[in-house]
Amino acid sequence: MDRERRESWRTRLMRWGFNLLPTYWSTGGRITFVAADWREVRVRLPLSWRTRNYVGTIFGGSMYGALDPMFMVMLIKLLGRGYVVWDKAATIRFLRPGRTTLRATFRIDEATTDAIRAELETADKLERRFTVELTDADGKVHAVVDKLLHIRRKAAAAPVATTPGPPDRPTAA
Repeated sequence: MDRERRESWRTRLMRWGFNLLPTYWSTGGRITFVAADWREVRVRLPLSWRTRNYVGTIFGGSMYGALDPMFMVMLIKLLGRGYVVWDKAATIRFLRPGRTTLRATFRIDEATTDAIRAELETADKLERRFTVELTDADGKVHAVVDKLLHIRRKAAAAPVATTPGPPDRPTAA
């Protein structure tokens, strides 16, 4: 994974669309990069009139909201259509106030997705914890988010049961 990461046209379009989605746009966060293979996503959260709280720092809800969907979306893309991924729980630890633009880099390596696929060969479902830090330009950590994801294989389509119609009623003679 030492090679330089690049966006593809598909991931660039996905990034643009995500940034325009009202639920994400309202967080104040911006996705700035999505690797062509979905193994890395970068987010930027500026201190602005939309993200500023009562005391002049970045609102904690903006911090969490800008980071919330990333690991789930990445795993959905990385594992493919045969898997179901849901957020199950999350925690955020605020370590210092955000007074400047903050950034987060999400990474999921191939070993992690290989391990998930292997474990789901014998298990019905599993949970995985992922962690990301929100840092400033100097690398100081302002918040740490832990996400617990529920992952399972999609169930095979159940066979359609054919039930016979109602039994014939005896007729009166």
